[in-house]
Amino acid sequence: MSDTAVVGIIMGSKSDLPVMEGCTKQLEELGVPYELVIASAHRNPAKVHEWAAGAADRGIKVIIAAAGKAAHLGGVVAAYTPLPIVGVPMKTSDLGGMDSLLSMVQMPSGVPVACVAIGGAKNAAIYATQILGATLPEYREKVELLKRQMAEA
Repeated sequence: MSDTAVVGIIMGSKSDLPVMEGCTKQLEELGVPYELVIASAHRNPAKVHEWAAGAADRGIKVIIAAAGKAAHLGGVVAAYTPLPIVGVPMKTSDLGGMDSLLSMVQMPSGVPVACVAIGGAKNAAIYATQILGATLPEYREKVELLKRQMAEA
């Protein structure tokens, strides 16, 4: 989906796609247009820089960054943009995702990255929509509807 994207999704590896499908599916259900790119902070730093630095000019309002192991992608993206970043730590075979989680939540002062649970792709989509809803009533209404539906289930 990319019909004038307002959410940017960046992930460090193609192997993150199965988990992040929870994010893209939730954004689609909420009617939130997004763009998606795969670029590693360690293997493709120039691509990450270019993508992140131009995100606001492309109309992106919130970025979701998914990464595993030394999960510095969200922080690197945050260094290149003033937009809010929501990190999704990926579960890893080495430490079960604790490595990813800690590298996202332990950001230095001045470089904030919000963080959802390990593998919390769906919550990242909902949180990004809530951020949009702070200034865009159409997204706030979608989150309100989602919460009513969850309460009725």
